[in-house]
Amino acid sequence: MILAHRLSELCGHGPTLETDIALTNISLDLFGQVRSYFQYAAKIAGGESNEDKIAFLRYESQYRNVLLVEQANEDLAHVFVRQFLYDAYHKLLLEELKNSADQSIQAIAVKSLKEVDYHLRFSSQWMKRLGDGTEESHLKMQAALNHLYPYVDEFFRITDTEKQMLDEGIGADLKKMKSSYFKNIHAVIEEARLQVPETKPRQAEGKYGRHSEQLGYILSDFQYMQRTYPDMVW
Repeated sequence: MILAHRLSELCGHGPTLETDIALTNISLDLFGQVRSYFQYAAKIAGGESNEDKIAFLRYESQYRNVLLVEQANEDLAHVFVRQFLYDAYHKLLLEELKNSADQSIQAIAVKSLKEVDYHLRFSSQWMKRLGDGTEESHLKMQAALNHLYPYVDEFFRITDTEKQMLDEGIGADLKKMKSSYFKNIHAVIEEARLQVPETKPRQAEGKYGRHSEQLGYILSDFQYMQRTYPDMVW
C-alpha cells in the first residue's frame, strides 16, 4: 500500500506517456491487491472493522511495512531501482503464498501473481536499459542502488507473526526465499552493468512499526480525507 502511494505521486510526471501509464497501473494493481488483503482482515476482525479503517486510520507505529517502500521518489533511477528490488521479492512471496493453507490468501496470491509477473518484467527492463545506457543514466542507477540496496535485508528478518504464520502453513518461508532472491537480483544487476554495493544492511525495523521520517509525510497526505471527513464513502 505504501509503495502504491509512492507510485501514485508520479501520476502525470512520467518521462513518456507510456511509462507514466505503466507506473500508474502498477500503483493501481498494488492498491487492488492490498484491498483484497484488508477486506479479508476486516472480515476476520469482525465488529466495526472495515478495509478503510485498516488502511487509513492507524497510527504510524501500527503500520508494518519495510522501510524500502517508504523511500522518496528522488529521481527515476530511485523509482526503478526501488521497484525492481521490491518486485523481485514480491514475486517470490506470492509464489509461496499460492500454496498457503488459507484458501483466501491462496486466492489473492494466485490472482496477484499474474500482475506481479508484469511488474518485475517492467522494472527489470528499466534496470538494464538505464544501467547499461548512457554514462549519466548508469551513474544515477548506481547511486540509487547504493542507497536502496542496504534496505533489502529487512525483507528476510522474520517477525513473531511471520513465524507463527509459517508454522500454521499459512505464511511464506522467508529463509527459503532469501537465496533465490539475491541470486535473481544479482543476475539482473550484473546484466545492467551495475555493481552490487559492498555495504552492510541497514538497521531497519519497519515490520515492527519503527519507521523512517518518510512515513509521516506519506501518511499526512494518505490519511487526510479519512481524518478530515470520518467514515466518508464514495
